[in-house]
Amino acid sequence: MSLKDRLVEDMKVAMKAKEEGKVRLSVIRMARAAIKNAEIDKRIEFSDEQVIEVLAREVKMRRDSMEEFSKANRPDTVKALEEEISVLMEYLPQQLSEGEIRQLAQETIAEVGAQGPKDLGKVMGKITPKTKGRADGKLVNQIVRELLGS
Repeated sequence: MSLKDRLVEDMKVAMKAKEEGKVRLSVIRMARAAIKNAEIDKRIEFSDEQVIEVLAREVKMRRDSMEEFSKANRPDTVKALEEEISVLMEYLPQQLSEGEIRQLAQETIAEVGAQGPKDLGKVMGKITPKTKGRADGKLVNQIVRELLGS
């Protein structure tokens, strides 16, 4: 079953669940709309990999919003965003742990022969496709910077 089919099936289940599935239903609908809009923009039918990119982007937007809402002292909105993220995470591949990211970063640094902070772009260019949808880009960047000594 493709990821888009799974979203449709889960949406039907959430609709039948009435009250308990309200947040889940709205998040799934939003995700499907974001996927559909991206497909319309690109004029192609998305594969699971492309769907994962869209969902990862939606999670990133919510994480960024969470930071801003927590600075603005809006715990109710932060909690709602956390719930939305938890629903979206169900559709993304297993997330990499910090240790796994660190190991992958070390391997990539050795692979490209990076010497220092000036090689950050080379390393990020190689590691990003390996972590897409499986790790937060900010965390990956932070670990790579740390390992390069910048």
